[in-house]
Amino acid sequence: MKKWFIPLIVVLVIVFGLYNWVKGFNNQAVVLQEDAKTTWSNVESAYQRRNDLIGNLVKTVQGAADFEKETLTQVIEARAKATSTTINAGDLSPEKMAQFQQAQSGLSGALSKLLLVVERYPDLKANQNFLELQSQLEGTENRINVARDRFNAGVNTYNKHIKVFPGSLLAGILNFDEMNRYKADAGSENAPDVNFNFNKKQ
Repeated sequence: MKKWFIPLIVVLVIVFGLYNWVKGFNNQAVVLQEDAKTTWSNVESAYQRRNDLIGNLVKTVQGAADFEKETLTQVIEARAKATSTTINAGDLSPEKMAQFQQAQSGLSGALSKLLLVVERYPDLKANQNFLELQSQLEGTENRINVARDRFNAGVNTYNKHIKVFPGSLLAGILNFDEMNRYKADAGSENAPDVNFNFNKKQ
């Protein structure tokens, strides 16, 4: 047996092992990254559902006589801004996520004010369509929280995969960058008190 044959076999085994390692890391990173992007799409879908429900809620409120036009205008404008602020799942930069979050928070604030103003309209509070929309909005807020948590969990799994050694050595070479998590609004450790349950007759 020629002397170069055994070293060649050793080199081929090492190359094959490195190839499998790189392929395994790359494929797993792609899967985790795409899963995280999908969960972001679910976050946007949950917010879109809320925007649609708020649109129906506004139409119901508009039918009430002498309802405060300024409050309605604020909700309509905030909804338009929230609806137009979207992010490509492949470009979840901190700046764009902050912009998206700010638009959604603005709509949450306008919605809270609207629901408080409704308190002064007994007929509207008793409107079955309005009550049903309130209930659906409450459920949608829960969906949004779940979707955001799942997104952050997916991002966390992906980030750990590309940052833990020795995978971190390949991440830069293969252009896998850290993804940003969805951050809670400052001072929002507790969910905002949006009163969906003031429909009880007094």
